Amino acid sequence: MVDDDQHILDLLLTVFEKEGFQNCLTATNGAEAHFITTQNNPHIILLDVMLPDTDGFTLCNKIRSETDVPILFLTAKTADLDKLQGFSFGGDDYITKPFNPLEVVARVKAQLKRSTKIPSPYSRKKIYDFGFFKIDPNTGKLTVNGERVECPTQEMKLLLYFCEHPNQILSKHQIYKDVWGEFFGGDSTVMVHIRRLREKIEEDPSTPKWIKTVRGLGYIFEVATDEDVS
Repeated sequence: MVDDDQHILDLLLTVFEKEGFQNCLTATNGAEAHFITTQNNPHIILLDVMLPDTDGFTLCNKIRSETDVPILFLTAKTADLDKLQGFSFGGDDYITKPFNPLEVVARVKAQLKRSTKIPSPYSRKKIYDFGFFKIDPNTGKLTVNGERVECPTQEMKLLLYFCEHPNQILSKHQIYKDVWGEFFGGDSTVMVHIRRLREKIEEDPSTPKWIKTVRGLGYIFEVATDEDVS
């Protein structure tokens, strides 16, 4: 948990420990937070945007280049543009101050529940191979045009969701409910994550071949009927 307000950290620490969380670590600035992250490999990060030595967006971008651990922004910045910026830097959720500590706990639990887990060798999932790109859900590995592309957890879950629902029109509300699991956030969350996916898997993101917008209805992951998916 990263915040320059010690009172907020103390409050969150008390609530999380009462909810059964162990080994909760805190930091009051970006440098300390980055050091703790590299040394402890946390399962999830709560990150304030306004820090004394850096901003949370920059720190998130730095952490995201090193790990796909879920990152939840915790900030007083409430403008839609700030939220979009948070998602564009790799954040998985955006919580505005003032907040209900129990809601923060609920969001953290939801993110942890959805985090990628190493599967049993007896329950391997099929690999999705679309020629130009391939997804291995067993390892969380995305390969595009023969090269490995880093894909954060939430983006991978969204991409796999599309793979599991090919050629179906999916509304933003349906996507959000099925992938994020809660009604936190909104249309902008889905839009930003889809834009980031297009930048990874589309040869021309402005004219997508795979993830297409269906005006007024939502999105469709379009797969030709003669495509082989192994």
